[in-house]
Amino acid sequence: MPPPVACDVLIVGGGHNGLTCACYLAAAGLKVRVIERRSVVGGAAVTEEFHPGFRNSTASYTVSLLNPQVIRDLRLAEHGLRILERPIANFLPLSDTDYLKVGGSLAATQAEVARFSPADAARLPAYYAMLERVAGVLRELSLETPPNVGGGIGDFLSAIRTARRFKKLDMAARRDVLDLFTKGAGDLLDFWFESAPIKAALGFDAIVGNFASPYAPGTAYVLLHHVFGEVNGKRGVWGHAVGGMGAITQAMAAEARARGVHIDTGAEVVNVCVDSRGAQGVQLKDGRVIEARCVAANVNPKLLYLQLIDAPALDIDFRRRIQAWKCGSATFRMNVALNELPDFNCLPGSDVALHHQSGIIMAPSLAYMEQAYFDARTYGCSRAPVVELLIPSTVDDSLAPAGKHVASLFCQHFSPDLPNGLSWDEIREQAADHVIDTVTRYAPNFKDAVIARKILSPLDLEREFGLTGGDIFHGALTLDQLWSARPVLGHGDYRSPVNRLYLCGSGTHPGGGVTGLPGRNAAREIIRDFKSGRMKEKRA
Repeated sequence: MPPPVACDVLIVGGGHNGLTCACYLAAAGLKVRVIERRSVVGGAAVTEEFHPGFRNSTASYTVSLLNPQVIRDLRLAEHGLRILERPIANFLPLSDTDYLKVGGSLAATQAEVARFSPADAARLPAYYAMLERVAGVLRELSLETPPNVGGGIGDFLSAIRTARRFKKLDMAARRDVLDLFTKGAGDLLDFWFESAPIKAALGFDAIVGNFASPYAPGTAYVLLHHVFGEVNGKRGVWGHAVGGMGAITQAMAAEARARGVHIDTGAEVVNVCVDSRGAQGVQLKDGRVIEARCVAANVNPKLLYLQLIDAPALDIDFRRRIQAWKCGSATFRMNVALNELPDFNCLPGSDVALHHQSGIIMAPSLAYMEQAYFDARTYGCSRAPVVELLIPSTVDDSLAPAGKHVASLFCQHFSPDLPNGLSWDEIREQAADHVIDTVTRYAPNFKDAVIARKILSPLDLEREFGLTGGDIFHGALTLDQLWSARPVLGHGDYRSPVNRLYLCGSGTHPGGGVTGLPGRNAAREIIRDFKSGRMKEKRA
């Protein structure tokens, strides 16, 4: 008789999707254990002190995509989570004398855009309505398990249900779907608008964590991916989690523990133990083996299949496909402590104003964004990078001492693979200086206001958070890596080729961002397998 196992489901990686998965599994009566390499759970969604008295969201830095059903099911508000909406969405300093504000209300945005193009202002309502029509379908699909191509009758019926959703759309909406899934964001925005500022404001979402020109085919989908979220019931809105992004994952961890989940930190997994029955547990770096009836991995597919699974456990074609899995979001993250708020040439003043509480985007045109991409391809780093600056302490004074501030800088494009044998350890400080100088061109007091900074190059993101290639999405959101093909066609249903091994992270549908949906959806499939006994079967 085999010895008893330590748990029903062992989850590798205590990021937000791992914690979400754990909560749903525990609610179904399963015994769950979470193993996290770092000393704190939360993955990339954590709040940490980076300078005495200054705390900030270390990697992930703003919230919108966190699914409202996950918030309700995991009782996150009851565990203290509060999300404050940005008073306006974005502020773009365009020059020393001009700027664009987006958000607050449709009328306010139209008034801003009309300064550059009355025709664009008139088109905005139709553009937003178009996005919402398509986003509405995607919100529904994001809650579902993709059908496996070549699967059984269940997958066939699922594919039919998906097709029917799109069939309900009128022809104009179907054309919009085609545009959003196949076109470059630049081409889409050029079709809708004529002025550069509004195209820059809307097109920024297309390159967030996406190492591509805004005119590259498929970037329109990345734009769409970033707009189907909501905050406090308001769709398309972005906000700040009070206490930083770690407030989300700490609330998740509190609910997981309340449901009986055991969480280990400071425990690095080096191997998923596989035998003829499938995954049987994991081996830790310290030599310990933890057994489980099945394993769910909240890590990048490349990390799981190429580093934690012995090669003979996978067929050759599957392993080759994983080796080709596209990772590398060309993201450079910084957190800075500030003596004072940035004083912009185009909108002077260092007292808290609405534009300080928004997403401040330094990228005045799509052409600017495209050149940043070309630079990174050629030189490794953009000579004029795209920078989004958020200052959460303007709405949450718990993050910094009185009169001081913390800021998040999210920067594109910084290639994970540098030319001429350079290493990110060699040039990270130089790159950080360049980012600071970029902001200072728009706000001359910024450089002198910086008290301290924490730098996260693509290599740092990989080493600290397990983000292979520094990829914040656990894999590019390109058409060949979405839906049933995420991560590999035939295994889009959260189940791996190894029996009793599942994926529950952003490398599965519906992809990256702090949504909780990969963890939620994977839990549903794991529970289904426990109930049906399907987990005992081997998968090809």
